[in-house]
Amino acid sequence: MQLVAIIVSLALTTAGFALFGRALLRIHRFVRLGQPVPEGLRTAFPWRRTAMLGREFAAHTRMNRWGVVGVAHWFVAVGFYALLITLVNATGQLFRPDWLLPVIGDWTPYNVLVEFLAAATALGILILIAVRQLSRPDRPGRKSRFAGSRSGQAYFVEAVIVIVSLCILVLHALEGALHHADGYQASFFVSYPLVARLRQTDTATLHTLVYLVACLKITTSYVWMITVSLKTDMGVAWHRFLAFPNIWFKRNADGATSLGALLPMTSGGQPIDFTDPGEDDVFGVSQVEQFSWKGLLDFSTCTECGRCQSQCPAWNTGKPLSPKLLIMSLRDHAHAKAPYLLAGGGTSMEGEEKATAEQLAGVPAAALAEAERPLIGTAGENGVIDPDVLWSCTTCGACVEQCPVDIEHVDHIVDMRRYQVMIESAFPSEAGTMLKNLEKKGNPWGLAKKQRLEWLKEVDFEVPVVGRDIEDLTGVEYLYWVGCAGSLEDRAKKTTKAFAELLHIAGVTFAIMGGDEKCTGDSARRLGNEPLFQELGMDNVMALNTAFGEELDDDGKVTAESRRPKAAKKIVATCPHCLNTIGNEYPQLGGDYEVIHHTQLLQHLVDEGKLVPVTPVEGIITYHDPCYLGRHNKIYTPPREIIASVPGLRNEEMHRHKERGFCCGAGGARMWMEERIGKRINNERVDEALSLDPDIVSTACPFCLVMLTDSVNARKAASGSGSAAGGRARESVQVVDVAQLLLESVARPGAEDAADGAVRGAVEGAVEPESAV
Repeated sequence: MQLVAIIVSLALTTAGFALFGRALLRIHRFVRLGQPVPEGLRTAFPWRRTAMLGREFAAHTRMNRWGVVGVAHWFVAVGFYALLITLVNATGQLFRPDWLLPVIGDWTPYNVLVEFLAAATALGILILIAVRQLSRPDRPGRKSRFAGSRSGQAYFVEAVIVIVSLCILVLHALEGALHHADGYQASFFVSYPLVARLRQTDTATLHTLVYLVACLKITTSYVWMITVSLKTDMGVAWHRFLAFPNIWFKRNADGATSLGALLPMTSGGQPIDFTDPGEDDVFGVSQVEQFSWKGLLDFSTCTECGRCQSQCPAWNTGKPLSPKLLIMSLRDHAHAKAPYLLAGGGTSMEGEEKATAEQLAGVPAAALAEAERPLIGTAGENGVIDPDVLWSCTTCGACVEQCPVDIEHVDHIVDMRRYQVMIESAFPSEAGTMLKNLEKKGNPWGLAKKQRLEWLKEVDFEVPVVGRDIEDLTGVEYLYWVGCAGSLEDRAKKTTKAFAELLHIAGVTFAIMGGDEKCTGDSARRLGNEPLFQELGMDNVMALNTAFGEELDDDGKVTAESRRPKAAKKIVATCPHCLNTIGNEYPQLGGDYEVIHHTQLLQHLVDEGKLVPVTPVEGIITYHDPCYLGRHNKIYTPPREIIASVPGLRNEEMHRHKERGFCCGAGGARMWMEERIGKRINNERVDEALSLDPDIVSTACPFCLVMLTDSVNARKAASGSGSAAGGRARESVQVVDVAQLLLESVARPGAEDAADGAVRGAVEGAVEPESAV
């Protein structure tokens, strides 16, 4: 028995290490197939990155948001690494059954740790198995986050962990019996009942049991190692190793999620100059090898846990997009195509074939066939990613926020969109109207620029306009960036007037742009039209720099002598998309400003006593977190504190709120596209809000205001026609911005008329149900 155990174990150990080493080299070569990234983007602040990685692993910061699942996974993850030394112990026991590790083998703290971690690992994996069984993919609809995951691979990994952890406990009990552990000892606080039973067994039998259990432990461990070495696309196993570099190389060294700003377009690792692009520049991604090396590492790291899928608004409303399935498809395609690419296959920048027929002669037929597949294409075209998958994304960031291994789904989706828009001109037709309006009129509605100032006629106080009433913003506390929606869309204009009224009441000096400003370019960029975004952005940066009193040279750049510090250039915006673009993306274009959201400023004014809510606004309210305010910019508290300051309101949180908030459906340029597949995302969100039977649904974003109002009005119309269940909520619910709520409560005598009655005006002047487009 001993000889067989030694031969089998050593053979598997040798094969395991050899194949695992080869697999590591293959993965390294595979990742290097991706494009380079700008210098320093993934490697700056190495010590900070290392500390961040240690913190994320030790605290399981993302996993522990899921309660018991996070705790169970922590023990499984820590047990995997901490108990590797028990493999050494088991190997030694094949040669001498009573062998112990030198120095620490009979040290009580070490033995307690082994017992504890082995038991906790076994319990943790059993909990995770139970979680998987309670959410099996065969559940009706799309409720299981494991739908589409490789269940067979998961069961294999789970079985390995169960067997190994139990073997560790049994071997430890056999050690106690062989070393004549008398009475209860802390070293065997878990396995003591088994130790007590084994004490009566003769030594020869104990030796045989040691050989058997040690061989089982070693065999199971190295069969796992051999299996994953032969299958390098097995994310459920490889994430144990690849998660560490993937997290270390994440975009933000401080650990923040890769949300907010989109990365500039690059080709060959260098930013593209759209005023004079290079002849060899590649726009967007049309082949899997055109993703960056970090993208290929992302794909290989996916553990198929489905957290992204469970939070995705597109998936939850019956659309074909699942962030998990998208990443899995890209991973499978990339790994299947890798032999072709590693042999030199593919095309050069000039579009010429890089490899000769002789070089490709040894490439498997499956890899050659995979290389023929278009990255974006329908099922009939044998595409890897269906266009409907690509255009269903709202870029809400829920997938990135929830991913425990920091995969950057949104960046990859936008990269593929860029190629489709800029090279193929293949995108939903309705979005084309928006792009033409941006090009010709500077706003997505295609309205004349003079209409940006029309709302000023509807307030009874003076609002200074830069270039008309004041030369620049010197001496003004804030530039109020009204934005396209805030100045041109009727529902959003109510927010604009309410916020301006509140600033006037509080005595805050502010001014607005003179109407020559353009859309910030948020929708153009997230649709994939990077040149248009940059054109709009650079025009706005020049206008803003001039408004802040900075002198520009002949190239439109701020002169060193006139440059003002960032803290002196304060902008407040009512639109989270404008906030995100100006604050996070305009620095890429030379514009560096201090940008805050109107709810942040209003909360500050309430805290300072400059705005004092006194008039009760009775009723139940539920607040909807805008994605670009919450997840993208981590602003959750100010709107809630404003609501809490208004007397009479009782806030009820929707089930999905804050980090897990559900999108309204307008982000990622979806505001300008029809929603033809599945349930409308805004209807899903409103149904969740109405389930609380509220009087008021509040938000802090003009896009959200439009989407939620459309859905509520549709519900009211359906209720009135008898085609849907009525109820008090559907008959009377109001959708308002938090600024309107606050104005209703702090309004002075006569101020209600000036502000359209704030909340009441929002209801009385409600428009008929209409498309967001």
